[in-house]
Amino acid sequence: MKELIKIVTISLILLLAFSSLINAENSLRTNANTPATVILLPDNPQKYGEDSVKCVTNLSLYREFYKQWRASEFTSSTVNDAIGPWRWVFFNCPAASQYTYIDGPVMIEHFLRNEKSEDKKDKYVDTLMMIYDQRIENFGREGYILGRKGTDLLKYRPDAFKEAYPIFKRSVELQGNESESFVLAYYFRSVTQMADENLIEKITVLEVYDELNQIMDYNIEANKDDADVVASWQNIKGSIDVAFEPYATCEDLVSIYQPKFDENPEDINLLRKITKMLDNKGCTDTQLFFDASIQLNKLDPSPTSNLMIGKMLIKREKYSESLPYLEKSIEDNNEDQKADILFLISKVHQQLKNYSTARRYALQSLELKPNNGNILISIGDMYASSSSECGDNELTKKVVYWVAVDKYVRAKQIDPEVAEIAQSRIAIYSQQFPSSETIFFYNLTEGDDYTVECWINEKTKVRAFK
Repeated sequence: MKELIKIVTISLILLLAFSSLINAENSLRTNANTPATVILLPDNPQKYGEDSVKCVTNLSLYREFYKQWRASEFTSSTVNDAIGPWRWVFFNCPAASQYTYIDGPVMIEHFLRNEKSEDKKDKYVDTLMMIYDQRIENFGREGYILGRKGTDLLKYRPDAFKEAYPIFKRSVELQGNESESFVLAYYFRSVTQMADENLIEKITVLEVYDELNQIMDYNIEANKDDADVVASWQNIKGSIDVAFEPYATCEDLVSIYQPKFDENPEDINLLRKITKMLDNKGCTDTQLFFDASIQLNKLDPSPTSNLMIGKMLIKREKYSESLPYLEKSIEDNNEDQKADILFLISKVHQQLKNYSTARRYALQSLELKPNNGNILISIGDMYASSSSECGDNELTKKVVYWVAVDKYVRAKQIDPEVAEIAQSRIAIYSQQFPSSETIFFYNLTEGDDYTVECWINEKTKVRAFK
């Protein structure tokens, strides 16, 4: 009688566990329009294999033991009770439940981590690979599962990059922006390992790097409101950037992309890729970057690209050529950016000795940034440089230093950050003031108002060199 009660009790437990399992399985395939109170019965009895009763029994047993193991935070020995019935389900009714493939890797990795024998560890890795393959065969989601498969393969077999590389490649092709961040990190590791062994060309490293960057940038932008997620993606991006560093010098990038540019100079996507890649690698001094930027700006002009080209032309000392680009770059920028660009235009005109125009742009910049002492120092420098241009005698050649020092004094007053530079200029140019004898000779008195003419046309005070 006691034996009969025991059998009945076990049967009830299995029945309840099976019902729970069916409901859980159904929840995975119940669409959003299915009422929560409806319980779906299995729609494919064949998925439980030839011996459905035994399949259900083992499925229920392993799940029950697995839940106990999980409840113990994966510390109890019930995992040893779970693995037997799980293995039976895996081999005999592989389509019975997705949980077979969700729980399986967790248990196998547990045994793998605690195994001492290298031979047995290797067999556990084989089992992991088999689990991923069988999951794809029975439940699909190929891209997602291949990412997990490749990751575990490289994690436990670091030298298996030749096998891992095509797995990752296929995964990212299928997943695209839905790829998991850690998958991208392992994928790029396999790419660099392949390149080290000369199994792929260097251009492949560049192309994969570019592809992964687009995915990472997309996910950083898409999750910008979640600081933790963004930080995770940025960490992965940083590690991939570091790994990429040795694989592409500026010379490498130019040799790879120059023929592509020559062949397709109208391809906007290619131009964006070239300029972004060269910019990221600090290769903005190359002719290719310059040519691609000019061409991209012709096809898709923007204030940003105009400013970038203007700066490149300045660096090449092509000052006159830079001005049209800088003028166009002023549009659609905030006041701080406009102020900086106006000051940059002023500096270009200063280089061209167009002092009057340079001052006009400098004063426009100062209106937007009234506490920028550098602007006043720049105007003072222009004044000080006009001695020969604005004077023809001992007095008029030196009065420009009065207005120059005025600007340095004001710069020092409005901007403490330039105080040291301004004071240095004051000390230097005060020594260039006309002497007391010269002032007397031209019938002037110290402290008198005086207008410096020429292009400057500015009032100041008469002062003598002390």
